[in-house]
Amino acid sequence: MHRLAVLEKELLQDHLALWRDEARRAKASENQLKQRLQGLEAELEGARSEGKAIYAEMSRQCRALQEEMETRSRRLEEEVRGLREQLEMCQKEAEAARREAEEVLGERDQTLAQLRAHVADMEAKYEEILHGSLDGLLAKLRAVKPQWDKDVLRLHARHKEQLRQFGLNPLDL
Repeated sequence: MHRLAVLEKELLQDHLALWRDEARRAKASENQLKQRLQGLEAELEGARSEGKAIYAEMSRQCRALQEEMETRSRRLEEEVRGLREQLEMCQKEAEAARREAEEVLGERDQTLAQLRAHVADMEAKYEEILHGSLDGLLAKLRAVKPQWDKDVLRLHARHKEQLRQFGLNPLDL
């Protein structure tokens, strides 16, 4: 029995030694796994912090782009508003200039019509004055023609006589 107890004791000591080795290996494995887990957690934390930094940077860039787009949009809207106002003002000025030009052309046409009527009236008056003057001149010429005819005949006769006195034939000339 003693021997059995010694054998049992040895067996239990062998089991205990096996269990201790196994416990040491498990502890070493646990430590390795803990170290690996800590490394992975640190890596995960680094990745998370890098992801957060990337997200923060992208968010900042997105906000900056949105602000820039809003600013540009407002500036373009103001420019469009200004251009519309200029267009409206130019259209009003063009309409005013068109109306003024039409008015000036109407006045010019009216003035031309008045001047043409005045010229036609003056032509008629001058024609009447000219005809009156010519008729008066013709009447005076008719009145003096018999006297001129006598004077011409007398002058003609005198010149003929003078030519004959010089020995020239008046019909030869």
